[in-house]
Amino acid sequence: MQLNVLDALNPNQAFPSLDKALGEPSGLIAVGGCLSPQRILNAYRHGIFPWFNPGEPILWWSPDPRLVLFPDKLIVSRSLRKTLRKQLFEIRYDSAFEQVIAACAAPRGDQGGTWITGDMKQAYLQLHRMGFAHSVEAWQDRQLVGGLYGIGIGRVFFGESMFHRKTDASKVVFAHLVGQLTLWDYQLIDCQVSSGHLFSLGAEEIPRQVFAGLLDRLCPSPPAPLAWQK
Repeated sequence: MQLNVLDALNPNQAFPSLDKALGEPSGLIAVGGCLSPQRILNAYRHGIFPWFNPGEPILWWSPDPRLVLFPDKLIVSRSLRKTLRKQLFEIRYDSAFEQVIAACAAPRGDQGGTWITGDMKQAYLQLHRMGFAHSVEAWQDRQLVGGLYGIGIGRVFFGESMFHRKTDASKVVFAHLVGQLTLWDYQLIDCQVSSGHLFSLGAEEIPRQVFAGLLDRLCPSPPAPLAWQK
C-alpha cells in the first residue's frame, strides 16, 4: 500500500481514510505536511496524531487497536488512593503549560533525545494560546514536580505526554484530571498506544473504527460551559 504524502502548503488538506493506515509500521497513515493548528486539530478529530523523531519528516499515525480510557472506568489503586488522601501536591490547570511541555520533552534516564521537537513544542504552544491544548500540574513547595498535557476537542481529551519529578506526581495529576473531566462532561480520553501504566489505571483497547465513531459523535459536542476556565 502506498503511503499518502501531505502537501506542506495546504494545511486544510484532508487526511486519507483510516483504512489506508499501514499494518507495518502499525498505524502509519501519512507523511509530510505541516504542524499548523488546522492540520493538527483535523488530525485529532479523525483519530490521527503526529509522532516523529528529530531529523525525520512529520509522520502521522492512527494505531489499531486504540488505547482509551472512559472516565467512569478509572481504576484508583489502594496505594494511589492513600497518596491522594495525603494531599501532597497542589493541582493546577493551565498555569504553566510551557514548563510542562518542556519537562515532558526533556531526556529521561538513558534516553538521548525526545520526540517532542522544537517545532512540536511551538505547535502545541500555539494550540494552547488558542484554547485547545491544556496542562495539568502538580506543585510542591512552589516547584513544578509533575504534569501532563493534551488537546481538548468537544468532549474528548487527547492525552499527549506526562512527567514526574516526585514519586506518584504524574499518577495524582492523572487521577485529578479524570475527576475534573468527568465534572466537565468529557466522555473519552485518548491514550493513543498501549501502556502497562495506563492499563493499570483502567485504560482499554478498542478497535480503530469504534474509536473513529466515538470521535464523530463526541468532538462536535461541547463540554460543560466553564471547562478549562481559570
